[in-house]
Amino acid sequence: MIIEIKNLNFTYNPNTPFQAKALKDINLSIDEGEFIGLIGHTGSGKSTLVQHLNGLIRPTSGEVVIDGANITDKDVKLSSIRQKVGLVFQYPEYQLFEETVYKDIAFGPSNLGIGKEEVDKRVREAMDLVGLDFESLKDRSPFELSGGQKRRVAIAGVIAMKPKVLVLDEPTAGLDPHGRDEILGEIYNLFRKEKITIILVSHSMEDIAKLVDRILVMHDGRIVMDGKTRDIFKRADELESIGLGIPQITKFMRELKSRGHDVREDILTVAEAKEELLSYLRRREDD
Repeated sequence: MIIEIKNLNFTYNPNTPFQAKALKDINLSIDEGEFIGLIGHTGSGKSTLVQHLNGLIRPTSGEVVIDGANITDKDVKLSSIRQKVGLVFQYPEYQLFEETVYKDIAFGPSNLGIGKEEVDKRVREAMDLVGLDFESLKDRSPFELSGGQKRRVAIAGVIAMKPKVLVLDEPTAGLDPHGRDEILGEIYNLFRKEKITIILVSHSMEDIAKLVDRILVMHDGRIVMDGKTRDIFKRADELESIGLGIPQITKFMRELKSRGHDVREDILTVAEAKEELLSYLRRREDD
């Protein structure tokens, strides 16, 4: 188990007129190698929760244990926790600051005190994992790149730290459809190749449906659903009651089912829908 959270509570501005309880009795276990989607409407507590995972926020009460280390212990080194849990915020390209792509990606691992050869190796590997060509881009200013490339440079800088857990908070925000697809493809390739634990925070039900194996649903500071992706999206009425939805293709298949067509309604992607509809048409022809 890479992450274990017990009875986590967090309150902003405690004992003031602006006090607000953001997290309420969160209990959660995450195993190594899971790909998890975290969804919830704005203000549900998603960002507050993920900021606990690398010690940016300390609990008001409860425990957050990362790879055996409790972030509330006095002796814990937060630098060690942050090396294990890489957190990529929305619009991470705004945090780029070095004069070259190479230096920006190398910044994190260089601060770990490892040798230049290892840093160079990590930069090359990280750039490859996010689909950036090393030779043509390493000496370029990150500020000259496209929005999607900047986003990948920022993600590569976190990957180069070799975290055991990668948390991505709306990694495709603000990108055009092509840029979104590229980033999501690289994230999935990273998961497949490196077998690291990934937590993807997203408002896009389509993105979540394509990628993750397990979904956590947050509402009013609590985890109100936790299950396999297909099972969670079967609970469309419950999701809609808390301001969320299901993928458009899932909604389409549910509508077909309700009109008497013998099709599966737990479809998550267009590719699955195509296969199911062709199968349905063949069955009708056979009849």
